[in-house]
Amino acid sequence: KTGTSILGYSIIGAENHIPYLMENEGITKGIIAIGDNWARKEMFKKIKDMAFDFDFISAIDPSANVSKYAAIGRGTVVMAGTVINANAQTGDFSIVNSKASLGHDSILGEYSSLSPGAIIGGNVTIGKFTAISIGVTIVNNITIGEHTVIGAGAVVTKDIGNFQMAHGIPAKFIKKRNKGDLYLNKNEIS
Repeated sequence: KTGTSILGYSIIGAENHIPYLMENEGITKGIIAIGDNWARKEMFKKIKDMAFDFDFISAIDPSANVSKYAAIGRGTVVMAGTVINANAQTGDFSIVNSKASLGHDSILGEYSSLSPGAIIGGNVTIGKFTAISIGVTIVNNITIGEHTVIGAGAVVTKDIGNFQMAHGIPAKFIKKRNKGDLYLNKNEIS
């Protein structure tokens, strides 16, 4: 609620207040702090529809180790203790969560996320809107499709396609997914 605070930060309004805050308070930049990949995209569209000139910035924790040769997309959040190696790329509005590692020459697609402790080898491509769950390991030279979820603790040794959920050691197909399916809830394996 407006007027309250979270972690010492004052809440100055909801997304529908952004046009007012831009015009009257000079606030023109921010990030979208929503963990669900699809919901983050929907919020981006909502904000752009009401405040076209609002600028989305990236937030990189000072304890993150990001190679000067890495490329970080706009609106991306890089959390504490992460490692992003040389020639790695994050797409716009992606999340690299605490102590995750994105290997050299790897690509994390737009609106995708690496959960805490995910270890991504070199030359890995992760499609847009894909969620790599807590503690996942992906070996070198793997491609993970779009809108896919890799369940917690999985070890990925073979490519995984679009719109899939995979889990296990080694990771295996569990079920198909649809665009926008929820995955951050207690009823899913991630």
